[in-house]
Amino acid sequence: MHHLQSKIKQLAKEYLPETIEIRRHLHANPELSFHEFNTSDYIVSKLKEYNIPYKQGIVKTGIVALIEGNNPTKKTIALRADMDALPIQETNTKEYISKNNGVMHACGHDVHSASLLTTAKILNELKDAFEGTIKLIFQPGEEKLPGGAYLMIKEGVLENPHPQAIFGQHVFPSIEVGKVGFRNGMYMASTDELYLTVKGKGGHAAMISEYNNPLLIASQILVELNKVFMFEKQKIPTVLAFGKIIGNGATNVIPDEVKIEGTFRTMNEEWRKEAHSKMKMIAEDIAKQMQGTCDFRIEIGYPFLVNDESTTTRARKSAEEFLGKENVEELPMRMTAEDFAFYSQQIPSCFYRLGTGNKSKGIISGVHTATFDIDEQALEIGAGLMAWLALNELMN
Repeated sequence: MHHLQSKIKQLAKEYLPETIEIRRHLHANPELSFHEFNTSDYIVSKLKEYNIPYKQGIVKTGIVALIEGNNPTKKTIALRADMDALPIQETNTKEYISKNNGVMHACGHDVHSASLLTTAKILNELKDAFEGTIKLIFQPGEEKLPGGAYLMIKEGVLENPHPQAIFGQHVFPSIEVGKVGFRNGMYMASTDELYLTVKGKGGHAAMISEYNNPLLIASQILVELNKVFMFEKQKIPTVLAFGKIIGNGATNVIPDEVKIEGTFRTMNEEWRKEAHSKMKMIAEDIAKQMQGTCDFRIEIGYPFLVNDESTTTRARKSAEEFLGKENVEELPMRMTAEDFAFYSQQIPSCFYRLGTGNKSKGIISGVHTATFDIDEQALEIGAGLMAWLALNELMN
């Protein structure tokens, strides 16, 4: 195994200029969720160049490719990269910034796809050295409900062949380049979008008896929900937050309705279901008591992401061998969400973080910001480590 490790390191280093070129091409040409047509064609052109068989057009832009080693049916390991960008106007000044107005790779999916292409190139060159199959998943629409992962699973991405485990990596600007982070068990939260329409009866503010103010009803609902769910937080990690409220009257005009939007996140699927009905009931009851109505719509989002204990423990050990123990960190739990969670609910999964920050170079911007960028040295680890993790898992 040791010679394989040094071979992977050598190839990841040798291919770094090409990985950077791929990443910059993707970064300059971002496309929004489920519209990644040029991105998909570009990735396919690379797979062709590397002589890796693929199937395009899964959930329109998604791609699945297979690298078969000796005895290909022995075991299958899947590796996933997402490829959609965000509706953000980039304000960086690098030569590779987005050419598409109002669209930007602000979450590092360009990094994930470029890394996976080089991982694929490395593994394809080493396919005589391992048994089993590597399944590569280039996935659309991570940033948008219902999530490309959910749709790809529906279209059979986890069948023919069925992977025994799946790995995904994600850029992490708060970890310095050269390091990675892992966490066993529960890692990221489920996420649901909440849309409330509270109705009362509008009128002139001075005519108190002639209206029923929906702003008051809405306020009561928000305060009560906050009270109940602040308490619940103690038991299971839970976030209930409202970020938008529109009650479009005027100083002396009471509107007929108020619209509220929020998010609900947690780490337990039973509690998630229970919380949904609890929220609805509280809101509807308050509105009814105050002679109004509340239409409470929940758009179900991604489930919580769980890292399989044994797969993640093995991966962490492999990462320590590859990078040195001092470069592998323990990650805290996060209440953010990722549609990789859909895979994690189906098969043993390991979702880990790739350090991309560099304080000394001023590369510190967070994901989903207009100035997000990475230290491109991270691409060497991004490609090499994933190849190493996949091989170790195949041989386990």
